[in-house]
Amino acid sequence: MESASREIGKALAEQLPPLTPHAAAVESDRCLYCYDAPCTHACPTHIDIPRFIKKIASHNLRGSAETIFNSNLLGATCARVCPVQELCEGACVLGSDHKPIAIGRLQRFAMDYAREHRAYPAVEAAPTGRSIAVIGAGPAGLSCAGELAMLGHAVTIFEKRTMPGGLSTYGIIALREPVEIALEETKMIENLGVEIRTGIEFGAAISLADLQRNFAAVVLCIGLGQTPGLSIEGEEVIIDGLQFIEASKTAASKLHIGRNVIVIGAGNTAVDCATIARRLGAHRVTIVYRRTDREMTCYEHEYDFARKEGIEFRFLSQPSRVVLEDSRPVGLECLRVELGPPDTSGRPSPRPVEGSEFLLAADQIIKAVGQNKPSLAMLLGLETSKGFITVDESFQTNLAGVYAIGDCIRASGSASTVMAVQDGKLAAASIHQQLARTAAQVEVS
Repeated sequence: MESASREIGKALAEQLPPLTPHAAAVESDRCLYCYDAPCTHACPTHIDIPRFIKKIASHNLRGSAETIFNSNLLGATCARVCPVQELCEGACVLGSDHKPIAIGRLQRFAMDYAREHRAYPAVEAAPTGRSIAVIGAGPAGLSCAGELAMLGHAVTIFEKRTMPGGLSTYGIIALREPVEIALEETKMIENLGVEIRTGIEFGAAISLADLQRNFAAVVLCIGLGQTPGLSIEGEEVIIDGLQFIEASKTAASKLHIGRNVIVIGAGNTAVDCATIARRLGAHRVTIVYRRTDREMTCYEHEYDFARKEGIEFRFLSQPSRVVLEDSRPVGLECLRVELGPPDTSGRPSPRPVEGSEFLLAADQIIKAVGQNKPSLAMLLGLETSKGFITVDESFQTNLAGVYAIGDCIRASGSASTVMAVQDGKLAAASIHQQLARTAAQVEVS
């Protein structure tokens, strides 16, 4: 068992090794330290990238880490999971004619130094006497809580899972972020004075009314719901993709991997599931998608990575039935698809071709087709748009003193860890300003 665990650990170890000090010095010396740098503008949290890289070049790693933390408290996570090819590195001025600076790996180098030397931020603000509740210990909630704590507020996070970290802990493949990194980051937030209470489900163990009585503000970082159903025969044997990834991070030695694995969907989560299956011994892994590669929601570099891993793609194919023998899957029946006019997502609508059924062999089927909208919104009486919670420019909902951030508000644009972190930072500033205005009004009256 121990030997098997070691082999699994190797298969799912971080994809890129940490930079050596020499490699980091060489890479940082390549940077042009641009004025008004495009990479900084491309970063959703607006880290001063030339500044932190220059500090690496001058061997001031503590200063480099401080520069990152000033803009992004979850810099260790973002260094690993950000789609840098689409963001900072994609905007690097060297990218058009040369190789872009390895910004993500340099950020990880600085954040690894901070972890090893405990070079973390500290609270310098005086206590405000105000208490704030944050629902959800994912990246948005941790970012918001940490920023509020540094402004002097007392913050309590309520998390329904047994471990904090949200998708960083449970839902991001270990190739990009091991559980240990996510949990270390939550400890850093706790060390700022934030209390994290796990195993408490909002709406069950504690209500909004309870929180409103005891806290000056409530921040909802509730993410999204479960993976939607496919409404096909035999669906009961299909594995939820997020649960599959979670098992690979928390109970990998017990994770069953089939010989012929099919993953339904073509987003980043689907690629992660397919990668896990492939690396843990599946003979054949196929991603089935009802549109073409042009409409996939996974990043282009993820698509390239998957193909290099030996993962196959079957486009214009829509699952119609799971073929079972003795209640176990042996195949996935699909229909060929033609693309019609754009649907509500803006992409061509898939139209199954009648009588075009074909069968793919499969002894394990995983679905990664997105997530349902947050069901709590309706129960709480919150205004929504397309099922997402509606907020104003200060991240406040239609309920006074109740804010929402992260994936649960992302009605437009792509949801990502770095966007959730930025939401948390901006919401913390808005809440701080609102509480200060309220305090000033009380003093005047």
